[in-house]
Amino acid sequence: MTLIDTSEKDFESTIEQHLIDSGFIKRISEDHYDKDLCLDTELLFDFIITTQAEKWETLKLHHQDQVKSRFLKRLTQEIESQGTLYVLQNGVIDCGQHFDLAYFKPETRMNPQHQNKYKANRFSVIRQLYYSQKNKNSIDLSIFLNGLPIFTAELKNPLKGQNVSHAMHQYCITRDPAETLLKFKRCLAHFAVDTDLVYMTTQLKKQKTFFLPFNLGDGNGAGNPPADGFKTAYLWEHIWHKDSLLNIIHHFLQLVDELDEDGNPTGRKKLIFPRYHQLDAVRRMVAHAKEYGSGQNYLVEHSAGSGKSNTIAWLGHQLASLHNDDDQRIFDTIIVLTDRRILDRQLRETVKSFEQTTGLVSCIEEHKARDLTEALKTGADIITVTIQSFPFVTEKIAETQGKNFAVLIDEAHSSQSGETARSMKMTLGSVDKPDMPEEPQDDEILQPDDEDKVNQKLQELMDKTGRMPNISFFAFTATPKPKTIELFGTDRGGPKRYPFSLHSMRQAIEEKFILDVLENYTTFEVYFELHKKIQTNPEYSKKKAMSLLKSYVDLHDHNLRKKTEIMIEHFENQVKNRIQGRAKAMVVTKGRLQAVKYRRMFDKVLAEQNLSYKALVAFSGTVKDRDTGKEYTETGMNGFAESKTAAKFKRLESRFLIVAEKFQTGFDEPLLHTMYVDKKLSGVNAVQTLSRLNRNHPSKEDTMVLDFVNQAKHIRDYFQPYFETTILSETTDPNKLYDLKRNVEQFLLYQRQDVENFTKVYFSPKGTQQHIRAVLDPVVVLFNDLEREKQEAFKKAVTDYIRQYAFLSHILRFNDPELEKSYQFLRLLRPLLKIQRERLPRELLDQINMASYKINQTSSGTITLLNADGELKPASDLGTGDQEEVPPVPLSDIIEYINANYGTDFTDEDKVEYFANDMQRRLEDVQALRTALDPQINPSQEQQQLAFGNYFDDVLDDMIDTNVKVYKKIIEDENFGEIFKKIMFQRLLKTITRRTA
Repeated sequence: MTLIDTSEKDFESTIEQHLIDSGFIKRISEDHYDKDLCLDTELLFDFIITTQAEKWETLKLHHQDQVKSRFLKRLTQEIESQGTLYVLQNGVIDCGQHFDLAYFKPETRMNPQHQNKYKANRFSVIRQLYYSQKNKNSIDLSIFLNGLPIFTAELKNPLKGQNVSHAMHQYCITRDPAETLLKFKRCLAHFAVDTDLVYMTTQLKKQKTFFLPFNLGDGNGAGNPPADGFKTAYLWEHIWHKDSLLNIIHHFLQLVDELDEDGNPTGRKKLIFPRYHQLDAVRRMVAHAKEYGSGQNYLVEHSAGSGKSNTIAWLGHQLASLHNDDDQRIFDTIIVLTDRRILDRQLRETVKSFEQTTGLVSCIEEHKARDLTEALKTGADIITVTIQSFPFVTEKIAETQGKNFAVLIDEAHSSQSGETARSMKMTLGSVDKPDMPEEPQDDEILQPDDEDKVNQKLQELMDKTGRMPNISFFAFTATPKPKTIELFGTDRGGPKRYPFSLHSMRQAIEEKFILDVLENYTTFEVYFELHKKIQTNPEYSKKKAMSLLKSYVDLHDHNLRKKTEIMIEHFENQVKNRIQGRAKAMVVTKGRLQAVKYRRMFDKVLAEQNLSYKALVAFSGTVKDRDTGKEYTETGMNGFAESKTAAKFKRLESRFLIVAEKFQTGFDEPLLHTMYVDKKLSGVNAVQTLSRLNRNHPSKEDTMVLDFVNQAKHIRDYFQPYFETTILSETTDPNKLYDLKRNVEQFLLYQRQDVENFTKVYFSPKGTQQHIRAVLDPVVVLFNDLEREKQEAFKKAVTDYIRQYAFLSHILRFNDPELEKSYQFLRLLRPLLKIQRERLPRELLDQINMASYKINQTSSGTITLLNADGELKPASDLGTGDQEEVPPVPLSDIIEYINANYGTDFTDEDKVEYFANDMQRRLEDVQALRTALDPQINPSQEQQQLAFGNYFDDVLDDMIDTNVKVYKKIIEDENFGEIFKKIMFQRLLKTITRRTA
């Protein structure tokens, strides 16, 4: 009986034979490999003399019989200086003669000579390459291109007890990076391969070597799917195919600068090799665009940490040179688009760094309308720009007619489905957008008998909605919203929409590209009790009063102090020593004022505990704190420009970043380990915010979240749709527009004839803004006469219709001009609808006190997600928007309701503890008392106690309304009162002593 060969050699032989069958040349290490030069010189000269004979003959005139040795010396110098990738991409010059070391696939078939040279590339393979002059070590498999080594591979067979981990260990332990072959930039990549898995690295650093998985993914998880043969056969059958390797070297591999913490070049280089999902996504999109041309939409759902910026850069550069089978360029201009201004700069620099031809990329700074207009007119190959820049040029570029565009959208979401994106389509579309009327030539207005002209204008406008045949959209996001999937997703037949390319969150976590932010998740519940401290019982709007009372608690010093102390204690005990002592934390707040108060409280508690950490704050604009009467800005509180906040946070002493609506999306800081959440999170915002923690770092093993607001089950529900494939269950019903239109019209603020009159003016070349206002102003007058609740309902209904129409117009072409007329009418009406802000009953805050407060931990551990696709629903049906007016209710009822919902069974100890904490806070605010208790100023404890007693009685009298029961116990129970007073003295003295030490 013949046994199956399960040896490693059989595995090697299988791979080698496939490569030979596909056109590789078999070579022998001892016969063909020069250890000193690290080259297969015979194949090198065979390639050069075959493809560049005339240049070689000219070089021989210079070097005579030493031509080969001198050329090898020159080539070796270039490789040692610039690296193998550089000489393969750029060639080498010797005595004025430029020699190509590889020929890449031409973009067109117009040059048969180049086609022939491309076919002349020599690929070869050596099994058991004896590379070292120091020992007898050999590498299982090595691949060469035209005599230059490009890949090495260590192969293992699990059936013999060894797997890919052993291969990686071999590279790290027994392969010396100082060996010529293994030096950085000499080989392009090193692969660790077994029959199930593939890992690779571009730089060997002994035990610090970082291997990346290079696998297909199994379902939506890590690994590779079952196969008829070896699971990893795709590596040698497809990735190492000759055409594929040349494509990778030409279009994907990049040698770029490493940057320091401030974003400046360090002088060190890193070699970027595409991960499998990046390579696959770019190749499939390029192939699809080549086959189907412009006018297509692509949704790329790649998890955070998946290298999205590089994927966009690779795709943009390849689309810029893409030609169809008739050798015609498919896209005239590639536009790389982001709506995040800070990230636009980062993405722009990435795209620019991949530029191989100078001038290929035009980087448009924000609001540089003239530069963008010029770039579009002149047909710039690649333009990077923010979406906010497009409205500046919508009227200026009729020259773009007849041109095709590829628009690459970074972090695509619903902002790409609204009016700004609609304006972008009009900019790039093939029909002019109707101008807003300028000053009239005369008073003549389009007459009703010109209705055909009006309809023609409307049809021209509507023709630019739907999928534009000259624009392809490539949308990238880790967390697609329903509108995003509907707008850019793939139709596989049926109502559902899918991403074109997927690298799931689950796969990214399992492959350790990112960390699981739900692995260590702790939630807390805050309980409090409010008391009414006035005899009267005024009535207030329950909704507004509730909002004020919850804000009162959120901003209360006691609430902020307790949470701050929990955060700092947790950081001290659990976080500070992680990531080699460099771990950082983010505090996510409800709003700007809370961020300001948190920053001040952090400064206070850190000083009290003599900790050297610094807390930075991030928020927009200016915030006025009514309690202090002061105004605060991010720049003022941090002491440097807000543009430097991200860089300053990288410094070792900056451990906390307190944020309000900033740095919660797109912020990429691998040292960020822990997040303290004091804000309600929901939907995709929850996923994006918490995902700030998932970035990898060589010393980062896990993350932590302490959440004071959200429940674990809700966080699980928000993450689940994005864990594997995110699917849209069905597309939006366009008939909803008629329902939304009816919701607006039911208020009877305008008639159909008003819309018709507006349309005649708006589309008339002789109409003016005065004429438009003449139609809209009467509607505004009627609106102003409405009660506030109906004003809010009408404006909401108008907004719903505008947003939904702007979104659906990207997908569908409506043949009902009435919808477009209403859209334009309401779009210009909405800015005129001013609702006077109703005064909040702030006097309410002087009528209540917080009587009790405590925080309990409610859960801790891992939030587990299901291994299942997630389905999102399309835009839900919207109600009529009409709201029932609710009469005001007594303050006592409001307090009873809020205590029932946010309170608990507070014990007497809970109430005394809160009373004591509140008193301590008040005593600490007395400067004279702090001075009297400072042992460096007043060392006499007798005098300290005397001073304390005076201020204690004054503060106690002020607190009678806080909790009458506790107050009476202190006053009437002499024994309890003395103990309480003694404890308060010791607490205060300890705090002040520690602070002044």
